[in-house]
Amino acid sequence: MTVRNSNIFFMALLLIGLVLMSGCTVSEIVEAEHTELAVAKSEIEENLLLDVGIINFDPGISEKNNAEKTGVFEEIRQAEARYLPYHIKTTLQGTGFWGAVRVIPSRYVFTDVTLTGEIEKSDGEYVELKVVAEDATGRQWFENRYEMQTGLRSYDSSRDRTQDPYQKVFNDIANDLRQYVATLSPGDIKRIREVSEMRFFADMAPAVFSDYVATDDDNMTSLVRLPAENDPMVDRLRQIRERDRLVIDTLNEHYANFYYGVALPYEGWRKKARENSVNIRQVKRSATMRALLGVVVVAGSLKMDTDSSSRSRRNAKRVTQSVGIDRGIQTIISAWRLRQSADMYREDIRELSESFIAEAAPLTVQVQGQTRRLTGTAEAQYEGWRKLLKDIYELETGIPSDVDVGVPARSAISSE
Repeated sequence: MTVRNSNIFFMALLLIGLVLMSGCTVSEIVEAEHTELAVAKSEIEENLLLDVGIINFDPGISEKNNAEKTGVFEEIRQAEARYLPYHIKTTLQGTGFWGAVRVIPSRYVFTDVTLTGEIEKSDGEYVELKVVAEDATGRQWFENRYEMQTGLRSYDSSRDRTQDPYQKVFNDIANDLRQYVATLSPGDIKRIREVSEMRFFADMAPAVFSDYVATDDDNMTSLVRLPAENDPMVDRLRQIRERDRLVIDTLNEHYANFYYGVALPYEGWRKKARENSVNIRQVKRSATMRALLGVVVVAGSLKMDTDSSSRSRRNAKRVTQSVGIDRGIQTIISAWRLRQSADMYREDIRELSESFIAEAAPLTVQVQGQTRRLTGTAEAQYEGWRKLLKDIYELETGIPSDVDVGVPARSAISSE
């Protein structure tokens, strides 16, 4: 290659490098994908509505998780594991396809349909959930994964606040539940409600009702028989179950206080975390590109031949060379600074996480006229309440749970 051609080549390379360095950005989604929520067009008869219980999600934190490396902070995930189920509850309630929808503290709350879930990813920009739905008979409706990417306007302050930035995922879950329940006959729905009730009876009074239901090796529960309609024990147990539901509703007030209390800081964290995720990607890509281009620019500038016979051409080349070297060095320094800023973004997330969990302090609730502070897990509190319920049953009936009492019964098949 001649000196002239070499100079032309490296001048072109220099100019290309300078142009490319101004465009090292990462594009982002403006509008997130949306799913329309299916809503009942008319009121559905109460006997065709199933109650839904949503258990707090598994936060999906690995035992070997390193928050500084993964960006998965335990305090955030634990809060999300309570926040997300409650938002699913509010979404389902607005469809008109279900009876009572509650967040429940454990599987010991016997309800018609139970939802469990695991958070596989949630960083404000991306969310991935695994959700399992099954009914009281043990029949699994589905096990699906739901995911979406939020957009620039997902956290816009002027948007409809009832629509969560992750709303597409919640609507997808609600629509899948609706799609499955639509395949059930009225007889199927009745049977699910009966099994749910008899499982509660068997748990409260196993000596009396344990043989009314049978569970096989696949954890499928079926009715063996049903108690007589006029059985006074059934009436008492139904009253006790209503008390149980009142306590669950009280616990849901606790969940609601938590949900509404953390809504703003959680959205703030997600918005900031999303911005940080986008910025970190830009930093990494830009830092790498600029470092490489900086080296190219410096090399190209140094390679230029400044020994031209024309004074004006020689001066132009020297100016270009000087600008190129300076720009290249500044770009390399900028790349180092941008890498440093990535660490600062991680620190911002950590600080937001700490302030976020501080907003989610335990609350006090009223249970049976007594003030109880929810300092333990909801599961532990509900387990204590279940023991109290059994005491109430024994007190009202005078029948200890370990005494076998025969009661009139009817075949489960006759209930169809």
